[in-house]
Amino acid sequence: MSNQSEWISKDFGAFKLRFRPYTLTLRHVFTVASYSRSTTPVVLTELEYDGIVGYGEASMPPYLGESQESVIAFLNQIDLSAFNSPFQTEEILHYIDQVTTKNTAAKAAIDIALHDVLGKIMGQPFYKIWGLNPDLIPPTSYTIGIDTEDMIRKKVAEADQFKILKVKLGLDTDKMIIDTIRQVTDRPLCADVNQGWKTREEALEMAHWLAERNVSFLEQPMPKEQIDDNAWLTEHSPIPTIADEGCQRLVDVPALKGVYSGINIKLMKCTGMREAKRMAELARSLEMKVMIGCMTETSCAISAAAQLAPLTDWADLDGALLIDNDIYDGMTVINGNCILPDRPGIGILRK
Repeated sequence: MSNQSEWISKDFGAFKLRFRPYTLTLRHVFTVASYSRSTTPVVLTELEYDGIVGYGEASMPPYLGESQESVIAFLNQIDLSAFNSPFQTEEILHYIDQVTTKNTAAKAAIDIALHDVLGKIMGQPFYKIWGLNPDLIPPTSYTIGIDTEDMIRKKVAEADQFKILKVKLGLDTDKMIIDTIRQVTDRPLCADVNQGWKTREEALEMAHWLAERNVSFLEQPMPKEQIDDNAWLTEHSPIPTIADEGCQRLVDVPALKGVYSGINIKLMKCTGMREAKRMAELARSLEMKVMIGCMTETSCAISAAAQLAPLTDWADLDGALLIDNDIYDGMTVINGNCILPDRPGIGILRK
């Protein structure tokens, strides 16, 4: 679908909903353990109430199983005519979640736009509405995808401002990638394996090897279905383990205690800001670590996720930095730190 696609508009009386497909282009080909890509399909949304427009976004990397077509089909099913106020948040988002079982990115697009409207009505950024301190947001990591030695060096040089690098692993080049990075920087790393290691013995050997090279934690080291293996690794690993593909929604969290040290929350997996905050609070109550992550996204979804980042131990909010056609101005990164604009809602403007 073209980036010049027309908005599809729906009028529900009190609410108006608009959406259109948009394709993000990546600065570099992005490679993880299971695929490579140079673009990410998204669907941009706008929710209008009483002349106030809230912005939202659905981002669909391959493994989510959603597409621009499926998101648009979902949004076309939505009927908000039963609601007359955005302050019916619980009812609206409960209704949205019941329309179909999955479509989490499509649901997130509406959730984000609704929170943006609410914040604009109240005249406050959402982190203030939630009572959170933006000074507590952890520095964001910057992602280095699987690549050749020369390209890895180039990417690390480009990431000079970041205090921590997130390194994609999971293929037979793992040690080469880490060794190459260690030749040029001693900054802390986190390793995202994307389910790439297949046995607990391999995973534990790599965990020890990585710990010796200042790697702070392992994200999704083995396939999510290998629950016993992941739990064994967590028990024996010298560094924490974080569930990503193994943790989608709030209902998943309780069973993950003891299987992983913590969880990676992404708005596109969990249907948006409302459920993401609940997941962070539940994980905290279970004494688990919390990471806020992202897909390749515009500053719209990134700025929405950043509103709850003060609740987390680690932030991976570099998605908008990986693309060259962002159309929003929102959260910025200065010296690796996430800087939230003091604007209401999720804090973004159209460029």
